[in-house]
Amino acid sequence: MYFATLLAQDAAATMDLSAQISQNLMTTNNVWMMLSTALVFIMHLGFAGVEAGFGQAKNTVNILFKNTITPILGILSYAFVGFYLMYPGFETPGWFGFDAAGWSMFWFSPGDADVSTGYADGGYTYWTDFLFQAMFAATAATIVSGAIAERVKLWAYLVFTLIYVGIVYPLIGSWKWGGGALDAMGFYDFAGSTLVHSVGGWGALAGVILVGPRIGKYVNGKTVDKPGSSVPLAVIGVFLLWLGWFGFNGGSVLSADPALVSFVLVTTSLAACAGGLGGFLAGNLVFKRLDLGMVLNGILAGLVGITAGADVINPLAAVFVGFVAGILVVYSAVLLDKLHLDDVVGAVSVHLTCGVWGTLAVGIFSTNPDHTFFTQLIGVAICGAVAFSAAFIIFLVLKKTIGIRVSEEHERNGLDSHEHGIRGYTIVYDE
Repeated sequence: MYFATLLAQDAAATMDLSAQISQNLMTTNNVWMMLSTALVFIMHLGFAGVEAGFGQAKNTVNILFKNTITPILGILSYAFVGFYLMYPGFETPGWFGFDAAGWSMFWFSPGDADVSTGYADGGYTYWTDFLFQAMFAATAATIVSGAIAERVKLWAYLVFTLIYVGIVYPLIGSWKWGGGALDAMGFYDFAGSTLVHSVGGWGALAGVILVGPRIGKYVNGKTVDKPGSSVPLAVIGVFLLWLGWFGFNGGSVLSADPALVSFVLVTTSLAACAGGLGGFLAGNLVFKRLDLGMVLNGILAGLVGITAGADVINPLAAVFVGFVAGILVVYSAVLLDKLHLDDVVGAVSVHLTCGVWGTLAVGIFSTNPDHTFFTQLIGVAICGAVAFSAAFIIFLVLKKTIGIRVSEEHERNGLDSHEHGIRGYTIVYDE
């Protein structure tokens, strides 16, 4: 009896220790995920800096206004509709999982939210899950903002954001991250080269086509440069985005796994550096000058390119993926100008062109033999067709109803004075 009692006590102590270890691990994982969420959030400030820096001074407040409203609307629309659409609980993999899940919004029963170690394999809580994914969702809309800046009606952009972030982005995301048809097919996108970046890029391309180029951008077959308001601000924005990407990719591990998180951060940084180098060399070759803008976009191109496979592409291959992305972003920007598609910040080139490249690169360089180029190509094509068609339809309906472009007078004078009543840069001299 004595020994039986000791054994029972040892078993109970072991169980208590195991539970404590599990809880501590859950806490560590959740803290990393919350930190990653904060890093992704700071990317909105990075986008604001890049767009305001590359945009003309007369439109600075308008650009900053959009970048302030975008995460507000993005997070709210994702809470109302998007989170449910993206993770509907497919009974069997498919394209629509609504019937399988039943309608549910995350705040209806906060007392029932799972914050135990049983949720997400002990990686994070239900609330952290929502907020991390909501930050991703808002990023997709921000990509569109920069491409069509300086001539789009604010209200039209806001309506587009609500629909695109609330419905289109999460629906496409559900096909992979929600356990849908693309996931069953074997399509792989670790942190969103396609599901976030190229989805945003396709939306940006549709907007650029329908809104049209800025007045005076293309004259007699030549491209006219429109100098940005602040090069330092653009540089600060890019470095903030690079910082945020540690959370964007590192958080996509969905735990604080030390081996995998550190590996992902290494491949992410190497690709960013290689992308900047590719942009530098290609920009010098094409424009015959040391083009800082192309170095900056090259860094972002490398980051976008590695995002799909940051956990399955080895460091040397990550350098190659980033370097190619940095070259592609330059030639993509040149091609868009030849087609008279006016993208103020190069969002289409960075997020669409390099998002596609990075996703396909998984099928070439992944250390997982199950990842094939053909499957990646099919996934890219499906996501692209749906994202572009949806964005084009939304913009077209808005164009035919409330209009999507400001008047010529407002565009020439600047959107700040007409729509906001203040200017982004004001020098006041004492009388």
